[in-house]
Amino acid sequence: MVRPLVVFGDVQAAAAGVLRTKLPARAEPYTDNVTVGGRLPADRSPERPQLPFVLVAVDDDRPTYPVSSLATLRLTVWHHDTDQAFDLAQMCRGLLLVHTGPVIRSCRVAAGVGPVRGVDPDTGIDLATTTVEAYVRPTRLET
Repeated sequence: MVRPLVVFGDVQAAAAGVLRTKLPARAEPYTDNVTVGGRLPADRSPERPQLPFVLVAVDDDRPTYPVSSLATLRLTVWHHDTDQAFDLAQMCRGLLLVHTGPVIRSCRVAAGVGPVRGVDPDTGIDLATTTVEAYVRPTRLET
């Protein structure tokens, strides 16, 4: 029996793409002018905070060959105040929970994580963080 060659898509890029597409279409004021990225801007500082900002990161990725991969996505949101950071984190989580696409099959709430309010220790900017678990579709390749 020949085992299929499969790879799993870039779940971080896919999740960031979902948020980049869906957030601008929202009417809630805390979603205005959001930047979504996979890393912090190099020129970010307390004087130039670039708010609001959503960081999408992969904390864990557990493939179940060849069916799926379960990735834990961490969403960290910096905003002008704690309430807007919390609300935007909730919105980002919600948008991912209802999404299905070519890379992300579905998402579920990760047990017991967020949104949690906080303050960035480096900048003093209000933030909130939450996680979701994303089921990532396999792509079969020719061997």
